[in-house]
Amino acid sequence: MAKVLGLGGVFFRCEDVDGYRNWWAKHMGIDVKAWGAFQWESDGKSFTMMSPFQKDSDYLEPSSEKFMINLRVDDVKTLIDQAKAGGAKIVGKVEDTEYGIFGWFIDPEGIKIELWQES
Repeated sequence: MAKVLGLGGVFFRCEDVDGYRNWWAKHMGIDVKAWGAFQWESDGKSFTMMSPFQKDSDYLEPSSEKFMINLRVDDVKTLIDQAKAGGAKIVGKVEDTEYGIFGWFIDPEGIKIELWQES
């Protein structure tokens, strides 16, 4: 039987595509590829997931979008500081849990971003 192998990407509309790419490059250290995408090669540790939430869940708040992007990172606290320096709205506080360290912010397009650092 055919099956899904993993998340290939997240695609969305954007008001200022160049400005958005530049914000991520400047404040989050993203290498924007020549064709305009953000792409990461596997380091042998990563995996992707898709996780539905109940329609009335507040986990994606304060964003009004129907989705959130989770990014696996090497240093949540530093990246939260960098996002804040770039004008992002920080959501809540960095949390160190049994699943890893998490931090959240709203990016320049109003999308809630969850940063996850494995413990």
